[in-house]
Amino acid sequence: MVSEQTAAQVLVASNRGPVSYTLSKDGSLDARRGGGGLVSGLSAIGSEADALWVCAALGDGDREAVRRGVGEPGVLMLDIDPAVHSDAYNGIANSVLWFVHHMLYQTPLEPVFDAEFRRQWASYETYNQAFADALAAHAAEGAAVLVQDYHLALVPGMLRERRPDLRIGHFSHTPWAPVDYFRMLPDDIAEQLLRGLLGADRTCFLTRRWADAFTACCAEVLGADSLAGTRIGVHGLGADADFLRERAHRPDVAERMAALREQVGPGRKTIVRVDRTELSKNIVRGLLAFRQLLMARPEWRERVVHVAFAYPSRQDLAVYRDYTAEVQRLADEINSAYGTATWTPVVLHVKDDFARSLAAYRLADVALVNPIRDGMNLVAKEIPVVSDEGCVLVLSREAGAYEELGEDAVVVNPYDVMATADALHEALTMPDDERSRHTKRLAAAATALPPQQWFLEQLQALRQG
Repeated sequence: MVSEQTAAQVLVASNRGPVSYTLSKDGSLDARRGGGGLVSGLSAIGSEADALWVCAALGDGDREAVRRGVGEPGVLMLDIDPAVHSDAYNGIANSVLWFVHHMLYQTPLEPVFDAEFRRQWASYETYNQAFADALAAHAAEGAAVLVQDYHLALVPGMLRERRPDLRIGHFSHTPWAPVDYFRMLPDDIAEQLLRGLLGADRTCFLTRRWADAFTACCAEVLGADSLAGTRIGVHGLGADADFLRERAHRPDVAERMAALREQVGPGRKTIVRVDRTELSKNIVRGLLAFRQLLMARPEWRERVVHVAFAYPSRQDLAVYRDYTAEVQRLADEINSAYGTATWTPVVLHVKDDFARSLAAYRLADVALVNPIRDGMNLVAKEIPVVSDEGCVLVLSREAGAYEELGEDAVVVNPYDVMATADALHEALTMPDDERSRHTKRLAAAATALPPQQWFLEQLQALRQG
């Protein structure tokens, strides 16, 4: 990567960057390197490739790093006014766009697009303009720019106005709402979002379903010819098999496995889920389905444990705090109703611990992935890759991963608690040879497009036009 003063040939823009800083009590700054598909993907182009990652300073440590001029080569952090970022990130991106694309609104009461919404929308525009200005200033002639996700939906159009010479791509990591749901947005806002994304040379999605929903919205809102200048791409991000398998066999994971085995108890099967307490992940209905399994099929009592990792997410929003509390309440209720001196039906952990997540992956007999809607869901792809003895995947048909994994999963309607309980029973009783066959095919499909290849495929397609 190159310094921010050098014109870059490849630029990535995202809300969260590859590094974050913590301000210690003694005034020193500690840097922490992030992970995930984007970090792995960008590393595929090599350190000599004149690349720049543009991201937002997200906390006090990040902002202090910007003020001091501290930073990693190839990373440009934007010190955007905290109030503007809060409006754009919490007020619009996470409380409006996320809710629209995941179809989460309780429509008798919400959304309400009032003066406060318009004030926050102005901040969302300002936030996107800051990224567009930075990208325009640091991109070399004809550079490739890959803009990430719903936080920056306006950037492609804004950047096109500033730098028509650039090759611009946008990737949506979320689902895309169907036309009728998308049109809940005010007409001018819906049009602005679509035109923003259509400023890209390539607008890309995780699955064909989400891509088709986007093109349908464009045709309905802007007209059938609105897509003439934009190519639509589909790139299904896969799991990084080599990294996962190596990381899952380190000593810290073995320690967590021993602790989990003790909590589960000898000879018992495990139903594993690993999620953030994000509303779309459907953790509450998953717990209700497990309770229904214990009610309807008492033979599973004392014989199965639901290992549920529900890591708090977006706790600065009240609706997320309430949801996290409901997950805890329901887990406690199930344990109170069915637990014994030697058996805890639900082992719930709420503190994020990657090593413990990998330990649970390895122990999983059944993986429960039942989101209401999900752009992809990498957990559904990761568990079959890591599971020691093979696992059965119980998968929502509303997860993006369903397109690739559905044939070898036990598929459920995420709203149907009774059917999900039946699916858990089917998964728990699947013969070993059948489970093994499905796991092998799931792992192969899950790793078909690992992060580095996923990134390079997009970059190549963008450059080729």
